[in-house]
Amino acid sequence: MEILRDILCLQIFWGHFVSNGVANRSDPSPIFGTGINGRASRSSGIKKVEVILSANLVFSMDKSWIRMPRTTKEYLVGLNQFLEFAFKNGAIEDRIKCPCPQCCFGKWQTRAVVFDHLICKPFPQNYVIWVMHGETTVLQNSESREATQDTQPPKNPVELLINEAFHGFMRESVDVGPSQVVAEEEILNDMPTSYDKDFFELLKDGREELYEGSKYSKLEFLLKLYHIKCLSGLSDKGMTMILDLLRDAFKFAKIPDSFYEAKKTINKLCLDYVKIDACPNDCMLYWGDDVNEETCKHCHTSRWKLDKKNTNSKVAATGKKKKRPAKILRYFPLKPRLQRLFMCSKMAEHMRWHAEGGNKDGIIRHPRDGEAWKRFDTTHPEFAFDSRNVRLGLASDGFNPFGAMSTNYSIWPVILVPYNLPPWLCMKQPSSILSMIIPGPQMAGNNIDVYLQPLIKELNELWSEGVETFDSSKNEMFRMRAALMWTISDFPGLGILSGWNTYTGFACPSCNFDMEPCRLHHSKKWCFVGHRRFLARNHKFRLMKNHFDGTVEERNPPKKLSGSDILQQVTNIDVTFGRQAKLNDKRKRKRIKNRQSSVGEGLTQQWKKKSIFFNLPYWESNLLHHNLDVMHIEKNVFDNIVYTLLNDKEKSKDNIKARKDLQDMDIRQDLWPDENDDFRLGAFTIPKDKKVTFLTTLKNISMPDGYSSNISRCIHLESKRIFGLKSHDCHIIMEQLLPIAIRNVLPNQVVAVLVEFCSFFRHICLKNLSLMDLEKLQKRIVTTLCHLEMLFPPSFFTVMVHLTVHLVDEVIQGGPVHYRWMYFVERLLGHFKSLIGNKSQAEGCIAEGHKIEEVLTLFSRYFEDIESRINRPKRVNDESNRNKVSEMSSMFPRQGKVVGGFITFPLTHLEKTQAHRYVLLNCASAKPFIEQHIKRSSRGRKPSVTEVEKRINREFADWFPKRIMNQDIADTISDEIKFLAQGPAPYARRFTAYNINGFKFRTLSREQGLETQNSGVFLMSDTSCIASSADRNARQADLPYYGKLEDIIELNYYGKFRVVLFKCKWADTTRDRGFKRDVWNFNCVNFSKLIHTGDREDDDPYIEASQANMVYYVDDETDKEWSVAIHLQPRDVFDMGQVDEEEIFENEPYQQQEFEIFFDLDYGNIQISTEEHMSEHT
Repeated sequence: MEILRDILCLQIFWGHFVSNGVANRSDPSPIFGTGINGRASRSSGIKKVEVILSANLVFSMDKSWIRMPRTTKEYLVGLNQFLEFAFKNGAIEDRIKCPCPQCCFGKWQTRAVVFDHLICKPFPQNYVIWVMHGETTVLQNSESREATQDTQPPKNPVELLINEAFHGFMRESVDVGPSQVVAEEEILNDMPTSYDKDFFELLKDGREELYEGSKYSKLEFLLKLYHIKCLSGLSDKGMTMILDLLRDAFKFAKIPDSFYEAKKTINKLCLDYVKIDACPNDCMLYWGDDVNEETCKHCHTSRWKLDKKNTNSKVAATGKKKKRPAKILRYFPLKPRLQRLFMCSKMAEHMRWHAEGGNKDGIIRHPRDGEAWKRFDTTHPEFAFDSRNVRLGLASDGFNPFGAMSTNYSIWPVILVPYNLPPWLCMKQPSSILSMIIPGPQMAGNNIDVYLQPLIKELNELWSEGVETFDSSKNEMFRMRAALMWTISDFPGLGILSGWNTYTGFACPSCNFDMEPCRLHHSKKWCFVGHRRFLARNHKFRLMKNHFDGTVEERNPPKKLSGSDILQQVTNIDVTFGRQAKLNDKRKRKRIKNRQSSVGEGLTQQWKKKSIFFNLPYWESNLLHHNLDVMHIEKNVFDNIVYTLLNDKEKSKDNIKARKDLQDMDIRQDLWPDENDDFRLGAFTIPKDKKVTFLTTLKNISMPDGYSSNISRCIHLESKRIFGLKSHDCHIIMEQLLPIAIRNVLPNQVVAVLVEFCSFFRHICLKNLSLMDLEKLQKRIVTTLCHLEMLFPPSFFTVMVHLTVHLVDEVIQGGPVHYRWMYFVERLLGHFKSLIGNKSQAEGCIAEGHKIEEVLTLFSRYFEDIESRINRPKRVNDESNRNKVSEMSSMFPRQGKVVGGFITFPLTHLEKTQAHRYVLLNCASAKPFIEQHIKRSSRGRKPSVTEVEKRINREFADWFPKRIMNQDIADTISDEIKFLAQGPAPYARRFTAYNINGFKFRTLSREQGLETQNSGVFLMSDTSCIASSADRNARQADLPYYGKLEDIIELNYYGKFRVVLFKCKWADTTRDRGFKRDVWNFNCVNFSKLIHTGDREDDDPYIEASQANMVYYVDDETDKEWSVAIHLQPRDVFDMGQVDEEEIFENEPYQQQEFEIFFDLDYGNIQISTEEHMSEHT
């Protein structure tokens, strides 16, 4: 390289001092310039390259040397000028992006290396605006701008999209005027790379009109059409037919000739993925040094698919037909996808949210509030210094792409989640990054580390070196780094990713080896009891033997292991990956014979491998490595509880085997079977005559629209069984419905423990949690598990039940569970399944479909005039149209949105009086006048609170308009107050459905015939009341009001403003006859006892729509008049601590159950069985 550079430099100087007498010239200007097409032309001066900016500013810079031969003196001088400029304005750590055709702006090099490259290779001839080396900043800050410069017009979103898709390459080139289009067409043939050619071809399509006079460009129309195809799931055939129809209908429109051509254009914007061949037995990848290997180095299996008609591998290898890999890993490089997050200014700002936005008041709302995040910041301060560095979570799970469970096929996508984003963007599909698709048909299992190698390599590079990235929000380059915080998977997936064996007596990864495995001989499975060890040392349960496993508990809680402790355990583990070697090896697998590897009856290797994640330099110091998935834990716990309560023959944990295990353990003699294998039912089994009550309660429940699936379809009353429930159904039943359904069918002791267990799951799944509440919750779950051990047999305690004791610790470390559970991943897997068109190439369909969706996600960030996954309306769209003048009132701003049509009707005198009075008395602007009226009516005496309220209700509406017409204040009253005093127009509108506060409300009449319930209304009202007969002073108290929506009306105050009111049927919650809180702390409402029915003028049946919160009611099957009210929270609403707590009604989870109410102090009266026998029950 140095010799070639020296030769070229000698040629340059020789040509300058000898040829044409140049040495005698005093003018150092070059003799030759170049035109726009690169042709040499003699000139008396320097040829100026004029860059026409969108602001009509002409900025001249000598760049004629770019098209000159590299052997000329002018090229050498110009190159040095470029280097001086670039290292002055665009260098980072004495390096710049090398523009040579080999590096193509992708590598950062020193000055000497860039000089060598540009001497040996040509300078890019189209690179005349040095935006990658600081010229953008120079142009923006130049003092030579004309004073008459106009305001820069908004940039074309299509051109911004193209610019971002090409990683900011030549960022200002999109701003050149129309006069440059011809020049671009001319230089397309001179592009040094296809990358540049695609850029300018797309730029040309983005400026070319679809047809003369069209508002769409050719590219914009195609992007929007393709976006509609993907969003609506239109097939390729359907898209082809639409294109044919459009071409036939619009002859002059520039519409692609075929769907293939359209897809080729879209693909130019895509970030591509890499195909890496893999051994069909998962032994190795053909990449790096092994990229040219033909057979596996471990199992010697051929890399290629063999022809089924000719299985001779030698013959197949010599054939002319192109070889097909037997297995392909599709890897999506991470660096460019992270860079794209910062190319869009909006997303770039969001990527700093974790450090700059939100409330940091100690409440855990986001992973940034967890101990793991804070520990990482403390351990790696240089990484935490720049808030733009990305923190990732890795999620993976397998799925069957064909939906047929009889077909054994498993694909494992690996998904990365950037946690820098705020809660309303994090864990959403457009924010996720697909990293790779691990192919089927067999799941990789323990061999998944083989496929993770490219990702780990790139993560190491992102940690140690980073990648230069343009931050569009700050208009600057920075070195972006990234780190992996933890993994997300179900419990078997946790074992696959971590290497921990989850099928032994040591299955709990948190307890590790610090536990005593318990093998049930008759049930032939492991049980996980012994939760008394988590109690305080002086707790009385530790000494109770008869109620537990027959022993005294003296152990301390297991030690929390650090990454260093785990690394020490796995250091000496040597694993050979691949399946074929295991199949061919007929010898028994070697067992490591030590205490830590021995489990129960046999010797088992507990650690199956040293996880590949330990190749990351920071993984050892991470506080949280592999998350426990609350979604699947809750689902499995639900199954254990419900099927045991129903005594299901197939799924119950209480059966003859479980009873024989109790007999072997010599505990709970009342539950032992007799010589005929008959036994008494446990107290936790629902009696035969009450099963119908339990199942009917669940079957008759109607829930709000979109809140859950139709659970009643999964309940079969005739067979008294539950089947077909999905994970989310179990989530809803477990946290809200199960406690209600069991309270009248089981003994109080069992109900108290199960209600507390359900309350734990409801609390752990909250979006906002305080550290103090979590510490209390940990004590509650330990006590609850101990009470469960008293009531249920050991076979009930699978590892999933045991794992609940560790969930609180993980919330403290990692933040709320909805950032770390599998619901998000399961939805993504369902979406990937929808991308499969060709079932013989499932992985390829997913990869190609996702590649296009990445572009459309990018597209949706620039085009807000079309529905997309980013801006699509919420399921409950309550955003009103605020453009209307009538809706711009300061007193009654328009809130909510009407669903469906309306009718206009005349208001009766009673309706008008009641509705208008409520508006008046709840209007903040009328409060001073209400106080005046109270003082006026109370002169010389002290009326009671009740009397004051009656006088206001009956007199204020008539007194108010007279008062504001007084001459002393008439000129100071606003027009809105005058219209308010005038009262509403005699005609109003009536609706049957209305969206507000994140809820969709429907009237009772609208709900007739529907399976959903959207009519429940709740209002917390600050009401004046008297403390007692002795104390006549008024007290302000918050009283709950529960109602059912009967009518929705809109009052029209003569066009000045409108007010939407809800008319409800209110239960009498002021007295015990209409409202009570039972022993389980449920809110029970009786709608046969009503208040404010609207029959009398003094009644207040109306409330403002903006005051309504939604509840739904579960009917009590044992007492038909009563219902249990369940509060809801709107979807996608996040409390960031910016609203006063007094303004929010918190939907508290079920309060802690006082076990002392149901159990004696010495726990001597525990009912563990009933008089009914198993033979009678069946």
